[in-house]
Amino acid sequence: MTTRAMTKHRTGTREEWLAARRELLEAEKELTHRGDEVARQRQELPWVRIDKAYRFDTDEGHASLPDLFKGRSQLLIYHFMFGPDFTAGCPSCSAIADGFNGFVVHLANHDVMLWAVSRAPLEKLQAYKRRMGWTFPWASSFGSDFNYDFNAAYTKEQQQSGSLEYNYRTMDVRRALEASPDSPVGVVAAQAGTDVATFTRETPGMSAFAFEDGAVYHTYSAYARGLDSLWGMYQWLDRAPRGRNEKMSEGAGKLRSGFWYRRHDEYED
Repeated sequence: MTTRAMTKHRTGTREEWLAARRELLEAEKELTHRGDEVARQRQELPWVRIDKAYRFDTDEGHASLPDLFKGRSQLLIYHFMFGPDFTAGCPSCSAIADGFNGFVVHLANHDVMLWAVSRAPLEKLQAYKRRMGWTFPWASSFGSDFNYDFNAAYTKEQQQSGSLEYNYRTMDVRRALEASPDSPVGVVAAQAGTDVATFTRETPGMSAFAFEDGAVYHTYSAYARGLDSLWGMYQWLDRAPRGRNEKMSEGAGKLRSGFWYRRHDEYED
């Protein structure tokens, strides 16, 4: 004889579910409309002209920032955490980038180029790209100020000062630098093949640019939780019965809250 497990979650009738769902629908509509308004505010930000010359290494050779537009008028760049001393890309950035292959072609045919940019040399990026099976454009800014200028990387001196400007506020980095190897940041740093200090000198983010009348303009950048909507994985999890379901794991060396995921070729099943 089999026994039927009883859920601990609140249950109800179909009629009760419909009533609750209709109430939730109103909240979802409000969120959607608010999101439309926030998107409009993003597009109304003043543009800042960029006169500094940046150099990138790409699969096609050396490129300038205007070159990355490839004839389009808009450019989106994901600041992928892959520093020169890393042996692999950041697992979190890798989870985000897993979605790029599918929609990069749609963006390119809607006047928008999408690139990932990292400070690691191009050869490292190309090898990791082959491992992950990715085809989206990925440029190296090795030797360039690009990541530093757009708050996606920091020097050792900046880090050792104890505080950095990230996500438009001052961030105290001392706690992160004191993190143990089995802490969340320590585990993820090890997955990238480096130590905590080196790992945290790179930060995730995205920046948008426009090309008009021969000039490039910076139009928008986002960091930290501002990148949440770029995680296709999380958009699906937010609609799953238990949501993101990120709980603390026990034991040294295990991934903890927020770091349950692996690179897509590292899952056991």
